[in-house]
Amino acid sequence: MPTQHTVRQGECLSSISDRYGFFWETLWNHADNARLKRERGEPNVLMPGDVVAIPDKRKGSVSAATGQRHRFRLKGVPAKLRIRLLIDDEPRANEPYTLMIDDTFAARGTTDGDGTVEQSIPPGARTGRLIVGEGDHEDVYELRLGALDPLDADAGVRGRLANLGYDIAAGLEGAIRAFQEAEGLDATGTMDAATGTRLKERFGL
Repeated sequence: MPTQHTVRQGECLSSISDRYGFFWETLWNHADNARLKRERGEPNVLMPGDVVAIPDKRKGSVSAATGQRHRFRLKGVPAKLRIRLLIDDEPRANEPYTLMIDDTFAARGTTDGDGTVEQSIPPGARTGRLIVGEGDHEDVYELRLGALDPLDADAGVRGRLANLGYDIAAGLEGAIRAFQEAEGLDATGTMDAATGTRLKERFGL
């Protein structure tokens, strides 16, 4: 019997698929998840309370000669972490970084000319720490992986604006208005289609 998995905060389709032993595309494209796919549009931005259908696994078989040693390789699909770093709207280009995932060293490298860090990470990763720069110019970014809510939820709007550097402490309406003013949109302080589209473009998700 298929399993119905209720999404919890911090989960995304990559982590759920990894837990049940599936490729994320298998679950995302499964007929029982068609409604979820239409509503969310993005596999790794799910809302707590969403339900993901987990189909029964199918058994496979492989022919192999007896009396010999055989090697089988387990295929895996890592998740992709992609972050663009800016200071005063200028990219942090060509700066050294160190990435920790779930308190374990993951990668060391240099941001590209656009200030972007892109690394493969385990699909079930939950936290990260990105250390960028050196000496007095070193900054540490704490990452909550898979915790971003959809854009049609207030929490999703709040999270994107906060990550873009807008002050949400005084209220969501003020942060939305500040974003609209910066983007040359009508500064109404409410989310409309144009604001949502621009926010998704600026955040990248």
